[in-house]
Amino acid sequence: MSLLIKTVVAFAACTMFATVAFAQSTVVPVEKEPPPMLTVEQPLPGPLAQGVVYIPYQVENLRILPVGGPAASNVSPRVGHLHITVDDLPWAWADYGQSKTIILVGMKRGQHKVLIEAVDPEGKVFTAQTVTFEASGKEVQP
Repeated sequence: MSLLIKTVVAFAACTMFATVAFAQSTVVPVEKEPPPMLTVEQPLPGPLAQGVVYIPYQVENLRILPVGGPAASNVSPRVGHLHITVDDLPWAWADYGQSKTIILVGMKRGQHKVLIEAVDPEGKVFTAQTVTFEASGKEVQP
C-alpha cells in the first residue's frame, strides 16, 4: 500500500474515532438533563395597540422540533413542542418555535388569556405559563 493511501486511511480512522468519542461524551441520558424552562413575556405594547398580539417567549433545555410519539421521548438532547390555548377554549394548537413569538390577530376587544405549555413529544407538560392582556380589537356586534 502506498504511503499516501496509508496516510489517508490513518487520518480517516482518527477522524471517525474522534467523532464517535466526542458524540459519546456530549450526549446525556434524557433523565439526567436539566428540566425544560419556559419564559413568556407580556405582549409587545406597540402592536397590541394596533390590535395584533405578539407574545415573545424563550425555551431552554428543550429543542422545539416537529416530532412526536414515544420513540422521540428518549431523544437526547430533549425534544418537544408547544401547546397554545386561548381563553380556555377546548382546543389548542401546536407550535414548533421557529419564530419564538406567538402572533394572534383578530382578537375581539377585551381581556384575554393565553396558556403556553412546553410539552414532550407525546404531549406531557414539562412547564407552562399564562399571559393575560387587554386587546383593543374591534367591538363584536351581537
